[in-house]
Amino acid sequence: MTGWMGSMPVAVTLRRLFPMASFVGCADIPVVSATHHSGECRPGMLFAVLPGTRVHGSEFIADAVERGASALLVEKPVPGASVPQCVVANVRKAFAHLCSELAGNPSENLQLAAVTGTNGKTTVSWMVRSILVNGGSRTGMLGSIEYSDGSKSEAAGLTTPDSGVLFNWLAQMVNQEVSRAVMEVSSHALCQHRTAGAQFDAVAITNITQDHFDYHGDYNSYVSAKSMILEQLKPGALVALNVDDAGSLSLLDRANEVGQVVTFGVKEQADVRGRVVEESLSGSRFVIDVGDEKAEIWTPLIGLHNISNCLAAAAISSHLGASLDQIVDGLGALKSVPGRMELVSGDAPFSVFVDYAHTDDALRRSLNSLRRLTAGRLICVFGAGGDRDKSKRPLLGRAASEADAVIVTSDNPRSEEPRAIIEDVLPGLESVGVKYSVIVDRQEAIQRAMQIAKPGDCVLIAGKGHETEQVVGSERRVFDDRVVSKNALSKLLGTFNGSSKKVSA
Repeated sequence: MTGWMGSMPVAVTLRRLFPMASFVGCADIPVVSATHHSGECRPGMLFAVLPGTRVHGSEFIADAVERGASALLVEKPVPGASVPQCVVANVRKAFAHLCSELAGNPSENLQLAAVTGTNGKTTVSWMVRSILVNGGSRTGMLGSIEYSDGSKSEAAGLTTPDSGVLFNWLAQMVNQEVSRAVMEVSSHALCQHRTAGAQFDAVAITNITQDHFDYHGDYNSYVSAKSMILEQLKPGALVALNVDDAGSLSLLDRANEVGQVVTFGVKEQADVRGRVVEESLSGSRFVIDVGDEKAEIWTPLIGLHNISNCLAAAAISSHLGASLDQIVDGLGALKSVPGRMELVSGDAPFSVFVDYAHTDDALRRSLNSLRRLTAGRLICVFGAGGDRDKSKRPLLGRAASEADAVIVTSDNPRSEEPRAIIEDVLPGLESVGVKYSVIVDRQEAIQRAMQIAKPGDCVLIAGKGHETEQVVGSERRVFDDRVVSKNALSKLLGTFNGSSKKVSA
């Protein structure tokens, strides 16, 4: 991360930026560029010694110095270090503030919205961008699928990028004369202070259910992590809370202390309320009430959860200056979000959706939405990720029991044995007596779902969504649920003209 003003690098003095810091081997440290990856170090750079989740950054100090690092940002003095050190209370938070400063504190020059929650972050972010773009504003976005500065985009690495990458993208947005941006903020990023230094004009907390307990430990710690986003609000910032979700609403008192709270919801009274008019596999129609204004909205996205997402996006966009007409047009213009309840069945006589749902709450919501709209059977293909929260595996199984036919398969097994992961899922299905089949190979499982589907049925392939790889051990294999589904469908289309017999379930 390098600080620039025009064509000249700008030095940030750590004594000024961190007045409570102590210094070893110097009275102050001027910084022009910084990194927390030792392999990126160049002569004159500062190396931030971050406490990693697996390996502590202190193990890479020698490598960083050998590559030219001229100073260290640390939480404890490093004995024997040959370069000056700035010692701070929280090195992750300090590094994020330094990255923001080096980038020219870009959030001060942007209307910046943030979306957090267990589910819905990506969809709400895409909705906000669609509303703002359709209203005539070039809009930047950072999230699970892509990073965009309003002109160019690239595939995302993390849902919320590391501090250096994050503030570099925000600075690019400012340089591109983008005035508005929206970003997804994960619980991991909040705990790791990646976004510290950014200030938000609007925040939406879509919902808080179980996820990432392998990292956070328990539900209360997870909620606490989500609440950290409330520490980064600009004066007068909006906080949009989901009145239909107990987890989101649990932050109401705290949100009222720091921001302007607006509630949204479908089932309960809310400041921004949606009243369902029509639902189908082609989309949803609902009436939105915003204060004294109301309008009918059509969205090609299906399900009550997506109506809720629309309401969150409307609350954010309205605060950023979008009119109700622009909200209506922007939501209608968003045809799909990659891998989020994405229809892939084309001309088949049954429907096939690929969805990123990988928590029990998200899977249950998706299945319930499809259940109301499906004339025939509901077939679900799903698995659970390896090296992740094991406690949610049986919960996923129980959620999948909402379907009529269930095929349990691999997701991203990572370093775990795929069949062992499946064995952790099955008790959730067995506890409610649901019939299921196990097909470890995900491609075979998807093909089987297509074979047993009949006209009027609906197939949901859940868990991986937009992902284009499957992680097996240390190998990243090319695998896209949407591509695999379309290939399987293309082989089956001829079976519906009577020329061949369908396989029965």
